[in-house]
Amino acid sequence: MDNKIENFKSFVKEHPSLIKYVKNKEMSWQSFYEIYDLYGDKDTVWKEYLNKEKEEEKPRESTSGGRTFNDFLNMAKNLDTDKIQNGISSLQKAISLFGDLIVKKDDSIPNTYTPRPLYKTFED
Repeated sequence: MDNKIENFKSFVKEHPSLIKYVKNKEMSWQSFYEIYDLYGDKDTVWKEYLNKEKEEEKPRESTSGGRTFNDFLNMAKNLDTDKIQNGISSLQKAISLFGDLIVKKDDSIPNTYTPRPLYKTFED
């Protein structure tokens, strides 16, 4: 029985698209194992689950985190430079305002604390 489980595990490793069905809660591992146990790994029952895996596999150009270079080019084309400039200027204003508040707060607090000498005690 352990041999069947190991064979099922290797089958899942060969076809990682089955993991998506479990994560999306469309199927459970128990259901997949029962199908595997009844029909084996070469039956037509798996067409429904494995054909989607082949459709999702598309040749991509240089990928970076699942995105292609064309995706980055399209994003760059769709950027609105005016909105970006407005966002940057408002961020600069907020930073300068925050910096002014910190500087004013430090200037307004007088330093009235004088530390007690180490050699004195409270009774002196």
